Amino acid sequence: MTGFRRGTRLGIDVGKARVGVARCDPDGLLATPVETVPRDDATVARIVALAEEHSALELYVGLPLNLRGEDTPSTQDARDVAAALSAASGLTVRLVDERLSTVSAHAALRSSGRSQRSSRSIVDQVAAVVLLQQALDVEKSTGRPPGTPVPQEPA
Repeated sequence: MTGFRRGTRLGIDVGKARVGVARCDPDGLLATPVETVPRDDATVARIVALAEEHSALELYVGLPLNLRGEDTPSTQDARDVAAALSAASGLTVRLVDERLSTVSAHAALRSSGRSQRSSRSIVDQVAAVVLLQQALDVEKSTGRPPGTPVPQEPA
C-alpha cells in the first residue's frame, strides 16, 4: 500500500433527484453506503455535515462521462456540486470518472434479487460505493490520488 494516504473519504454520486453518499474506513479497505440525500437547497450543507461527522480527508464526486470520455448533460451538474462542496467544506474535492458506476450498482442490486423499483432509494448509495471503491483501488495501485482536484475558490 505504498503511497496510500490514511483517512476517511466520502464518495458522492450526484443525481438529478438524489445524491448517494458512501464512506470508507481510514485505511481505505472498504466502501460502505451512508445516506441518500435529496437534491434541494440543503443538499450541499447535508453532505458537508456528513463529511464532518465522518472526519473526511477528501470528497470524491463522480464525474458522469459517456463511454468515449466526453461530457454528458449531467457532467456540468456534477462539476457545480463539486465546486459548491469545495467552497462550503474547505476539503479537497476530487472529480473521479464514474463511467458505469450506476450501471454496476443496478447490476449488483438485480443480482441480489432486488427489483428496479425497490432499489430506487438505495441505488444512489450503491453507485457512490462503487465509485469510491474504484477511486480507492486507483490510489492503492498507482500511489497517486484519483481523479482531478476541484480548484479551491479564494474565500
